[in-house]
Amino acid sequence: MTQQRHHRPLNILLAACALAWLPGSAFAQVQAAASPLPSTITAGIPGVVAAGTRIELIKEGFSGTEGPVALPDGSFAFTETQAARITRIAPDGTISTLLSDTNGANGLGFGAHGELYAVQVQQPRVGIIYPPERAKTLVERYEGAPFGRPNDLVVSQLGHVYFTDSGAQAPRPPQAGASATPAPVAKADQPAPNKPAVYRIGNDGSVKRLANDIERPNGIQLSPDEKVLYVANTAGEYVLAYDLADDGTVGPKRNFAKLEGWRTTETGTTSSGADGLAVDARGRLYVASTVGIQVFSPEGQPLGIIALPKAPQNIAFAGPGKRTLYAVGRGAAYKIATIASGYGGRAK
Repeated sequence: MTQQRHHRPLNILLAACALAWLPGSAFAQVQAAASPLPSTITAGIPGVVAAGTRIELIKEGFSGTEGPVALPDGSFAFTETQAARITRIAPDGTISTLLSDTNGANGLGFGAHGELYAVQVQQPRVGIIYPPERAKTLVERYEGAPFGRPNDLVVSQLGHVYFTDSGAQAPRPPQAGASATPAPVAKADQPAPNKPAVYRIGNDGSVKRLANDIERPNGIQLSPDEKVLYVANTAGEYVLAYDLADDGTVGPKRNFAKLEGWRTTETGTTSSGADGLAVDARGRLYVASTVGIQVFSPEGQPLGIIALPKAPQNIAFAGPGKRTLYAVGRGAAYKIATIASGYGGRAK
C-alpha cells in the first residue's frame, strides 16, 4: 500500500473511534447535526430543515471533493481525491490536512475499532489506510480482474464493507472549475477491468459481488437498522434498494425513490447525477444530485430538496448531535443546520 503521512490531529481524533460509532456509546450519543440551483437559503422540509435556513459556504477551491465522514470530536473530514489527501474541518471552521498520500482515497468509513477504510482510485482498491500499523489492502481484484473505479463505501456495525465500483469509464471528480476526465482503461496486456458492480467484503475477509446490473453505481448506504442497502445509480431515474438477510444475502433489486432532474445529456447518456447518500436517525434518505440534496422518507416518498449554489457530490451529518448536514462537490464545501439528527450508530 502507498505509504501514508499522518498528522498529530489524526492520532488524537481516531484514538476515540473504537467507541465512537458503537450503538449506545457515549460518542454515538453526543454525535447523533424544492428550489432550483443556485440557492443560499433553504425551503423548509418538515422535520428536516427549517424554512429560511442559510446554506453556509465553508470554502471553495478544493481538489476533487468526495467521501465526507463525521469524526468523533464533532469535526468533519472529506477526501480531495485528485490531491490524494483527506481534509478536516474543525467545528470552529479551521481547515487542516488529516492524511496525505492516500492513493486517491474517495469514499471513507470507520470500523468498530477506529480503522479508517477507504476506496482508492489511483491504483483501484479498497483497504484500511489508518492507523499505519493496520493499513492494508483488502481487495484490488475480483475473479482475476482489477476494479474499474471504486467509488464509495459504507461499513456495517458487524464489520462488513459494502462498496461500489462505477467502472473504468466513470469520470473522475473534477477539480474546481475544470471538467471531469475519464478514468484510465487497462493496457492491452492486462485483463479488462470489472464492469460496474456492488460488492461486499465480509468481516471474515470474503468478497462477494452483490449486483452487476446497475449502469453507474455510485453512493452506497445502509438503513439505520442495516436491513436495507441503498445504491445511487448516477445514470438512472431511481435510487435502488436491496433487502439484506441476516446471513448477508441480498434480495431482488427494487426502485426505492424516484429522483428529480433525471435527463438525457448532450452526449446521449442519461443522468440524474445521483451520488453520495446519507441517512438520519429517523431513517430518511438524503441523496446528493444535480438538483441539490433530495430527501426521501423511509418508504421512498419525496419530502423536498435542499438546493445548493453548486451541485453536491457527497453528503454527511456531523457536528454536535449530528445536526449539521455537510455537502461537498465541485471543489466546494457547505454546511446546513438541520432539525433532523444524523444516524449515530455509524460515522456515516
